[in-house]
Amino acid sequence: MSPHLTPIDRSGNRAASPAHGAENPYARLTRLIATDRAVIMDGATGTELIRVAGERPELEEHLWGLTAILESPAEVRAVHRRYVDVGCDVICTDTWGLATALRDGQARLWETSEPIHWMDVARRGVHLAREAAVESGRADEVAVAFSINGDVDTPDGRETVRLLARAFEHDPPDLIVVETLTLVRTSTYATVEALLDTGLPVWLSFRRCLHGVCGVYGEHWGGPEGDAFGRAARRFEEMGIGALAINCLPPDHVTGMLAWLRDFTDLPLGVYPNLGYLSAAGWRHEAGVSAAEYADLALRWREEGAQIVGGCCGVGPPQIAAARTALADTKPGHVRPDALPDEGVNPISLDSRRPAVERWTDARGRRMYPLDFPDITLESGVFVPTQGSLTVWKYLYEEAVGAHQRCLDIGCGSGLLTVQLARNGAAHVHAIDISTQAVKNTLTNAFRNGVADRVSAAAQDLYPWVPEERYDVIVASLYQTPVDPFEPAVSHRPLDYWGRGLIDHLLRMLPDALADDGTAYVMQLSIIGERRTTQLLERLGYQARVVDFGLFGFTELFNDARDQVARVEELSDAYHLKLGATDVMAAYLLEITRKEGKRR
Repeated sequence: MSPHLTPIDRSGNRAASPAHGAENPYARLTRLIATDRAVIMDGATGTELIRVAGERPELEEHLWGLTAILESPAEVRAVHRRYVDVGCDVICTDTWGLATALRDGQARLWETSEPIHWMDVARRGVHLAREAAVESGRADEVAVAFSINGDVDTPDGRETVRLLARAFEHDPPDLIVVETLTLVRTSTYATVEALLDTGLPVWLSFRRCLHGVCGVYGEHWGGPEGDAFGRAARRFEEMGIGALAINCLPPDHVTGMLAWLRDFTDLPLGVYPNLGYLSAAGWRHEAGVSAAEYADLALRWREEGAQIVGGCCGVGPPQIAAARTALADTKPGHVRPDALPDEGVNPISLDSRRPAVERWTDARGRRMYPLDFPDITLESGVFVPTQGSLTVWKYLYEEAVGAHQRCLDIGCGSGLLTVQLARNGAAHVHAIDISTQAVKNTLTNAFRNGVADRVSAAAQDLYPWVPEERYDVIVASLYQTPVDPFEPAVSHRPLDYWGRGLIDHLLRMLPDALADDGTAYVMQLSIIGERRTTQLLERLGYQARVVDFGLFGFTELFNDARDQVARVEELSDAYHLKLGATDVMAAYLLEITRKEGKRR
């Protein structure tokens, strides 16, 4: 006999072993597990009641089952009876929400003509389940489990448990099952100890998958915990818990969990997932999982080592009946699944194997996860690429701009655009910046990305600079912030009332710097206006179209210039967006080419 499944008698005292007296229901569970036979739990009484009697929208979710114990006892008993009749070895009382109600301060739970204490509800819940077993003629076989959820693990939990022990003095359940636990707190061990002190066997059931804490919808609430939960399972075993289960999570989240737990504990292990959940439109049942399909799932869990199998929300008698039949002549296995869930975090690992998955690619068939971003280091004093620069980079990457061409990066900064052009296959990229430190940083990043043989760089002030050749591609993401000329200068940036000084000078240089059939990609912010750019390009014989744009909020630099930005916007067609208290500007990526017939 497993030391974790000690039977009790109906008075709550430890019973004699089967060899010295009649076998009670809990002793029968012990024998089933000891002889490698599956223990079958019921499905969800609460959601099955909804199928039978309809929803009660005026009640909180956790109060529906509790209310039914008082207002519809015959229906509760009938649902229990359905599970008993299909061969369940364990049926759970319809009291799951009791701990939540107590946590919310609802000691009486609801208003009725006669005062009803929660302890009476607990006793009646056990009585209805027991009656169902008696009516079926299986009273000596079916174990009644008092169900309570993880909200019993509160500072007042020990007092609740103490009162429960009093409530069960004359008609105790065969065991207590604490369901849908999530976190393992320091208080959890104290609560479990208090439950064990009642003298009743205690089973624990957690919403847990290989990624950690799991929700009813399959959402993952926390990061990976390594072996922390496994160590907790071992401690629960040492405390004397009777069994450990995984419950009320989607079936596909069960995969691999039992095999992982078996590395930590010899406790009997169980599985009873959900096939439905509470939605905004009421209870939603996953009708797509038939009884036969549920039986196939049960066999899979059995192969992984499940000794206890049942169902939670949305699992009805047909699914349980099919699972019982499928498991009748099986033994728990030791299979470690090859295919494990992969959510992009480091799950509790059974091994290093992962299933082959289809990878994200772009229109060119290039892998997009993780993003193939250049290896960029930023040295002290070098500007971090702005969102405008990142918009330019994205376009260069997506369109493979610069392949087999001679390119120029004006205002190279960290060298992000220079490096991407070279990675795209440029014949050569020359980078210039007024900052010597930025030039050094660009050359460093070219080396880090293996393109140093096709990159040159020089410190140049754009205003006096004269290009030595004309380039096929020019890229530029330049400083363009309106500055009040009466404010003291704090950098090498020139005082620039309109914020257009650098970009206008660049446009005037295009005839000398850009090949006749070349293309310039220039990032321009909305806060310096469209009209002046269009007029200047027209006069020079160029045309522009927007090939991409980005939106980003004002940084500290632009917030400091907010008053000057407002002046420029009042005097020109410059603009930005106002979203509540947040100022947002547009960064346009202009593709500039010569107009037909305007060759130099």
